[in-house]
Amino acid sequence: MKITQAQADVRRIYRGGYSGPLVSAILWAAANAVYFLVSPGAAMVTLFFGGMLIFPLSAVVLKLTPGESTLPKGHPSIGLAMQSAFTIPLGLLVAIASGAYAPELFFPASLIIVGAHYLTFISLYGMRAFAALAGALVLVGTIALFLVPAIAPISGWIGAGVFAAFVPVLYRASKQTGAQGD
Repeated sequence: MKITQAQADVRRIYRGGYSGPLVSAILWAAANAVYFLVSPGAAMVTLFFGGMLIFPLSAVVLKLTPGESTLPKGHPSIGLAMQSAFTIPLGLLVAIASGAYAPELFFPASLIIVGAHYLTFISLYGMRAFAALAGALVLVGTIALFLVPAIAPISGWIGAGVFAAFVPVLYRASKQTGAQGD
């Protein structure tokens, strides 16, 4: 199977990957609310363990819509998708360690880690829109860490807004011929 065919399969079956950012937007907004309503530590637990549910919940979203919802067994893209997914909990351990030292560092560090994770989606889906999503998440995290630290405690909500803004972008990009020009 050629890479372009594998990418087309991923775009088609996962509808451009829109369901992951949809679930992520809800999770990040909830985690930031937990930060203020419960505690920063509870927010870290919420994002860490909630993040483990993003793919299963995204799959439920896809199952509720017409079309296939999983790649066929043995598809060459499954390995890359799984490897990419495992980078998040490992990276979030660093964000949690930073957040244990200074809670306001947790969301910005997490945004950078999650943004970096989306770089593999450029190849997985064959969609440049994921470069923009990755860049936006990394930019928000970097600004919150280094330029405007006052927004760090609400950067989870800003990240949720970024995810939400990309839901229709990704869905539409998947429908374009070749999905390269998004």
